[in-house]
Amino acid sequence: MILQDYDKLIFEISSQGHTGYDMPKSEVEEYDLDAELGEYSRKEPARLPEVSELQILRHYTQLSNRNFGVESGPYPLGSCTMKYNPKVNENIAAMDGFANIHPLQDPETAQGALQLMYELQESLQEITQLDTITLQPAAGAQGELAAILAFKAYFESIGELEQRRVILIPDSAHGTNPATAMVAGFETIELPSTPEGIIDVEAVRAAVGPDTAGIMITNPSTAGLFERDAKEIVDIVHEAGGLAYYDGANLNAIMGITSPGAMGFDACHLNLHKTFTGPHGGGGPGSGPIGVVEKLAPFLPGPNVAKEGDKYVFVMPEKSFGRVKGNYGNFGVNVRAYSYIRAMGPDGLRRASEDAVLNANYLRVLVKDHFDAPFESFNKNDFVLNLTRHKKEYGVNAKDVGKRMLDYGVHAPTTYFPLIVEECLMVEPTETESKRDLDYVADVLIKIAQEAVENPELVQSAPHNTPVRRLDEAAASRKPVLKFAFEEHATKPEGLQE
Repeated sequence: MILQDYDKLIFEISSQGHTGYDMPKSEVEEYDLDAELGEYSRKEPARLPEVSELQILRHYTQLSNRNFGVESGPYPLGSCTMKYNPKVNENIAAMDGFANIHPLQDPETAQGALQLMYELQESLQEITQLDTITLQPAAGAQGELAAILAFKAYFESIGELEQRRVILIPDSAHGTNPATAMVAGFETIELPSTPEGIIDVEAVRAAVGPDTAGIMITNPSTAGLFERDAKEIVDIVHEAGGLAYYDGANLNAIMGITSPGAMGFDACHLNLHKTFTGPHGGGGPGSGPIGVVEKLAPFLPGPNVAKEGDKYVFVMPEKSFGRVKGNYGNFGVNVRAYSYIRAMGPDGLRRASEDAVLNANYLRVLVKDHFDAPFESFNKNDFVLNLTRHKKEYGVNAKDVGKRMLDYGVHAPTTYFPLIVEECLMVEPTETESKRDLDYVADVLIKIAQEAVENPELVQSAPHNTPVRRLDEAAASRKPVLKFAFEEHATKPEGLQE
């Protein structure tokens, strides 16, 4: 393999006759599958790459080195919380009794796995201070939908579904919140934020009524601010006969300090794949269990694990609307979360939250004089910066800054969210970054702020030191190339040139 091969696809380095394995002769009688499939059989052999074991190792090692992950450098992706996942969790999830069981085997032969699920449910009940947990949902958004469907089933059971058609959603909410409400069949009313960046209580009071089904609140909010009026807001919704849903995206700022149950919420989801150190990013896998108060428990998805005597069994809630995920949720992610919770204990989880809050505020104070901070109040897990002035005066926007950070070995924060802040950077260092690394991130942001003034073109054209330079994002979005063309002299797709 020559050096230039590192820029090629696996098909492009393929050459006839190379193989990466040597299988023993099969002792199983051949079966004519083509005859069985008839007209549906493959008309020509699959065109697979032919490479040696060494070639394939070099190829995929190079690809992995070109990717940026939390093990490459700081990854301050606000709200999505890309924090370090301890390797001990990976080792435990790979243990034979967890990795090599099958969801369709007799539960009596997998009692250890069921015990883990049961004890994880109990731990999450204690953390949320809610009555019942289901591990079914495979991500936060799916957890949201499961909870709102439980709301819907509850109102149907008491004869109020036709009346209660509206879900209240703050203007700082995750985009999944209004989408969830709409998919579940509800209408939405947007609630404005105050100049301080928190929910306007009087706007809530004006919006509730006999048609209110519920409210969806993230606390701390997407702006990293604690909704100090959350309990009052929940009480207002309850007085109107509605239910309150807690978006658990930022639970990592309050674990062991307060809880959704203490704030009066009726349901919440938890992102085990971030708050509790499961792998995160690249589309999955995830786990988004939900917790609910007692009156909603009969409507949860299932099956879930219960304990009968000294045995663990699967049970379906009495009035369940069914499954939201095949089998029993993402078990491997749940194993990692269980390992983390048991290793940390109550004091460790609280310390993780305190460190997450400390790190976010420490970094905010270091950089706030070089950017515009729209909210001066104390932050929780993340903070936001406004780059509108940089865009107007120097032509450097939030996206430019995020891309320039890659040149310094720091992943971009979340950009252009929450929508209540223009040219927004949402920065979340997490509790796993050291002071040394936080200082480095601050130095990088301050350096880029100076570059925006002295050499804006340098920032506008970033990144410069990454394997792929700035893309033509409009072309890449409108004309995506989703498969490899086997033409001998295939050119790079439009929008992917360096």
